[in-house]
Amino acid sequence: MIEKRGEGGAAMPRKLFCEYGPVCYAISTAKERCLRSLRDLAGGQDFACCQEEESLPHMVMAHRSTLRRRLEGVDMSLQENKVTNLALAARGLDGLILEPGQTLSFWRRVGEPSASRGFLPGLTIHSGKPGADVGGGLCQMANLLHWLALHSALTVTELHHHTDALFPDSGRRVPFGTGTSVFYSNVDYRVKNETPDRYQYRIWLETEDLCGELRCSRRLPTRLRIRERDHHYRRESDGLWYRCSEIWRVEQDRATGEAIREELVFTNHSRVLFDPVLIPPEQIREEKAP
Repeated sequence: MIEKRGEGGAAMPRKLFCEYGPVCYAISTAKERCLRSLRDLAGGQDFACCQEEESLPHMVMAHRSTLRRRLEGVDMSLQENKVTNLALAARGLDGLILEPGQTLSFWRRVGEPSASRGFLPGLTIHSGKPGADVGGGLCQMANLLHWLALHSALTVTELHHHTDALFPDSGRRVPFGTGTSVFYSNVDYRVKNETPDRYQYRIWLETEDLCGELRCSRRLPTRLRIRERDHHYRRESDGLWYRCSEIWRVEQDRATGEAIREELVFTNHSRVLFDPVLIPPEQIREEKAP
């Protein structure tokens, strides 16, 4: 292997093939999509595809998230376009049944978010920076699906955490760190039903909110609740600010509300990329990390 050297003989990172221009990027992306399809075929997974108009009888979890968030430095037109994108995505998800053994694949249900299908430019994140691209904003749908799944016995089999804190909170209704990134079609969100019960997603849009329910074929004896603990910001020895917290899942007896068990789901240690001046003073922890 030949290593490229810069001034002073320092080693320079070799560019990836996809970084040599739009054509190379398109070729790389197509290759990855092909490999993903081949892996799915070889794996013999049973992907959920049946949508039913009638809702399953028992509610597991319901949630709604704000459609139009005001984000620092983001054009609100991208938020309006996102609403259109979410409405299109909901068509392939509302009423979706997960039979025992089946897997929900976000992109298999939503399909390619192309302009020819009516998708509009929305907010995207690339290399830690906000941008715009056709189909942008669909992470909000994946976040909703994941938040509902976290409150159930469903098994998340593919998840890509957001690694950086890009914006200060604005209308957030769930703890930071419970979301997921998606990018067609190689960065997917997938959840499998490894229980003996049938599950169903109901997804719809109202004027201000994206709404969702996870329903089940029977009334479950326990319920799951997500708790955020030890949330704070701190400036560490590298001079950078980080957003930190722990996300716990607590199982409760449905009849008594008594906690049966709890588990640590995720530990946040996310670099703050927005202006630290916007951090609420009461959420700052002065001590540095060891």
